Amino acid sequence: MVFSTPYFLFLYLPIVLLLYYVTPLKLRNLVLLIFNLIFYGWGEPVYILIMFASIIIDYTHGMLVMRCKSKGNMRGAKAAVASSVIFNLALLFFFKYWDFVAGSLAAIGLNFMPKLGLSLPIGISFYTFQTMSYTIDVYRGDAREQRNIITFGTFVTLFPQLIAGPIIKYKDLDEQLTSRTHSVDKFASGVQRFVVGLAKKVLIANAIGPLWDVYLATPAAELTTLGAWLGILGFAFQLYFDFSGYSDMAIGIGRMLGFEFLENFNYPYLAKSATEFWRRWHISLGTWFREYLYIPLGGNRVGKGRLIFNLLIVWAATGIWHGASWNFLIWGLFYFVLLVFEKFWFSGVLRKMPRWVGHIYGLFIVLVGWTIFAVEDLGALGGYLKAMFGFGAGLWDSKFLYYFLNYLPLLLIAALASTPLAKNLWNKLGDKARKAVLPVLILLGLVLATAYLVDGTYNPFLYFRF
Repeated sequence: MVFSTPYFLFLYLPIVLLLYYVTPLKLRNLVLLIFNLIFYGWGEPVYILIMFASIIIDYTHGMLVMRCKSKGNMRGAKAAVASSVIFNLALLFFFKYWDFVAGSLAAIGLNFMPKLGLSLPIGISFYTFQTMSYTIDVYRGDAREQRNIITFGTFVTLFPQLIAGPIIKYKDLDEQLTSRTHSVDKFASGVQRFVVGLAKKVLIANAIGPLWDVYLATPAAELTTLGAWLGILGFAFQLYFDFSGYSDMAIGIGRMLGFEFLENFNYPYLAKSATEFWRRWHISLGTWFREYLYIPLGGNRVGKGRLIFNLLIVWAATGIWHGASWNFLIWGLFYFVLLVFEKFWFSGVLRKMPRWVGHIYGLFIVLVGWTIFAVEDLGALGGYLKAMFGFGAGLWDSKFLYYFLNYLPLLLIAALASTPLAKNLWNKLGDKARKAVLPVLILLGLVLATAYLVDGTYNPFLYFRF
């Protein structure tokens, strides 16, 4: 089940909200847990067993960590944390990376790992990271152990952000799991945020996605330079409005249920460097890797050589987290090289650049990065990059002119919506004007999105496969 379907909008979500609010406070987590499991099992009921395993294993490990700490047995506590991390990483490896490793080994003549052909459980990259954060937070003293397995299960399976984030660290949700606040204003704010995300996803991401599909399917020999850049620009907008739209919807539903999730995006296409881009893009993932991998490795409180090594590990992990394919690892290493270059040699130059030059540089490296990210076949990737940089490709053709002119209005809308312009204009309105206009805009957004969903069939969520 995905958010941008009539079934979710007009059946599942209203039923959840109705039963949630008529249920006594003490039983609301139980109601949420049941609906979380229904949501997750809608398309893949068998994988609920994996969810149960994650709940039980990490719940017991959290209790074990605290028991060892209370007895002064820090070695035992560390062993419990390590056991939890190994379980979660093994689960992720088995379902997500086994066939990738098996195929890579087979390509060099090593056939001892058979391909299993298992389907990837939706959201496994997100919820395994969330459950790992629990035992680590308990060990560090950043959160209490959760003694109520229903409450802990609610955290693991929380449906608003279960399958595509944002990644929620346990310590950020600890208090809210037992004592969150509900109010009319908070609920209304959640509805507003949800509709904004729905409009991003349905009216922009879905509408511009076919532009990228056209150029992805174009043979390298038929690509032109401007056509290749147009195609990847379409992908960049599709991915941003798809993922940030989902995050907005998750934050909105969370508010309707009394939760506050952290922001996941901050206008990333305004970045003037790779470093700034990753402060603005998928913030929850960057924060997770910084707190649970980069800092434990020593962070930046080490020598230059060790710092580069730490960055290499983090960005290789960031790349491969996104998918079991070599292009994702290359994409992560692409940003590793850029970040090291900016940190040690280019940061001073970046600070002296005019802002518009910095924005061009930032957008250029992001679009090249998205090309590596989007084209999984390495041969096709090489052909696409050659076309982008004019090797063996013409500058433009009639196909480029056709798609450029047809998508130009949508590209302009997407470009403006990628900036805080609309937010700034909204904030300049008086309170009375906002109160009068807001219900109309929410209703209009919901009606337009629903009409698009009913009439159209193109409705992918790009981050589901991660």
